[in-house]
Amino acid sequence: MPTIRIGYSSDFTIDSNGVGIGTTFAASGTKLDVVGALKGDFNITGVTTLTAYGGFVAQQQHVNKSTTIGFATVGLQTAGFSTSSQYYETETGFTDLGGVHHGDDQRFNTLSEDLVIDDGQILNITDTDMVGVTTIGEQDPHSHSSYVCAGSLEQVSITGHFSVPSGGINDRQSFIEGTVRFNTDLNTLEFFNGNEWKQFTYNQGQSGRAVFGGGTSPGPSTRLDMIDYIQISTLGNALDFGDLTEAREALGGGASSVRGVFSGGLQSAPTNRDEIDYVTIASAGNAIDFGNLTDSGRRVFNTVSSSTRAVNLGGYKDSASANVNIMDYIEIATTGNALDFGDVTTSRRAGGHCNSPIRGILGGGYSNTYEKIIEYLTIASKGNTVRFGELINAGYGQGGVSDGVKGIFGGGNQDGTATGHRSEVSYITIASEGNAIYFGDLTVARDGLAGASNSIRGVFAGGQSGPSRVNVIDYIAISTGGNALDFGDLSNIRKGFAATSDSHGGLGGF
Repeated sequence: MPTIRIGYSSDFTIDSNGVGIGTTFAASGTKLDVVGALKGDFNITGVTTLTAYGGFVAQQQHVNKSTTIGFATVGLQTAGFSTSSQYYETETGFTDLGGVHHGDDQRFNTLSEDLVIDDGQILNITDTDMVGVTTIGEQDPHSHSSYVCAGSLEQVSITGHFSVPSGGINDRQSFIEGTVRFNTDLNTLEFFNGNEWKQFTYNQGQSGRAVFGGGTSPGPSTRLDMIDYIQISTLGNALDFGDLTEAREALGGGASSVRGVFSGGLQSAPTNRDEIDYVTIASAGNAIDFGNLTDSGRRVFNTVSSSTRAVNLGGYKDSASANVNIMDYIEIATTGNALDFGDVTTSRRAGGHCNSPIRGILGGGYSNTYEKIIEYLTIASKGNTVRFGELINAGYGQGGVSDGVKGIFGGGNQDGTATGHRSEVSYITIASEGNAIYFGDLTVARDGLAGASNSIRGVFAGGQSGPSRVNVIDYIAISTGGNALDFGDLSNIRKGFAATSDSHGGLGGF
């Protein structure tokens, strides 16, 4: 029959004159009295052999030693030199777990123990040796143990109150992946994921909402101020959301997980607008003035965004009858005018765009010719675009969607004619460079469409097909290739409008 030996490396204390484990004689009437908890949760059926057991475990160990900082000296004696002294600052009295720094270090090696750190005390988890160099330049005259954090606690339980660092957007200092703070500008907790700051949000089911703003329908002079929306994870027709501050087409759209922004656009030729509007995506309502573009106004067409920043890429100015290479940006959580970001290397308008949390992508468009070039920028920094690769076909008026990994372009027009509309869908891997690869086809060949996405689906809405505008909404599964399927219809037939969502690829799927 198997036996259990308790006492070897067990952590317990004896009270009430009890007898210790390992004695060979027990006086009449004596008993074993163990202070603490006996660990004995077994559920065994059949035959088994118990080879090891944790024994009795302490429930708490306290860190309560005071800390002092002082100075110590080290005498150095070398051949041919007199003795010199080296002064260094030393910290004493704090608790080390697993180290040998002070000779009286506490040990914390019993399973199931709770470590309690008293208020104002210091904990050091250590086991690192280092070899020093003296102030007179001699190598390795002595060695000593210097202690750094070399371990971790698996769990911290806090009773009462715990406060994280707080401050505004501009107060973010040096940080590492996993840093948590309270953002006083946004009134929410946020964390750094290694690339950018992300906000913790309370989701009431709105995540996955796409909004479409502006456009023209049915004639070229009928510009719209309408905004409608869909839930990307479902199927069905778009519903009324509200109105822009002004009716216009050829505007750009971007979003954080909270706000959608609509930038610039054409009100009536040659009147380009410099207004930037914003909406709160989770609720319906009219757009509110955000600020203005850096120039007097332009048809923006393409906007990429992360959780914090939206960047407008290139466009067209009627007043100059020219495409432009302007890039400007805004911080979505605030209001105010756009600032200069850099330049698109090729002045153009009406390409397709998509993004990850790090990169913004612009593909195709029209300069003095129909383009197939793909360029990218780093959203968190400022600077000019850099060449990425090429689309399958040259053209303008593509729609773009992404899940943060894949960037997908759909539709477009290869030559500006009523027969030049394209149906192909192609994709790139945003983190790398290279040419686009065939993905599938839209249900209807068209240009002037708009794209929006969550981390699973991309939707392509509206556009111009042949001589007519359409209200078609298609969808694709981003992770797989294949042809688009019917989703539903827009509230109105139109083209040249902007789309964005609260869960697009620039938000990292959070």
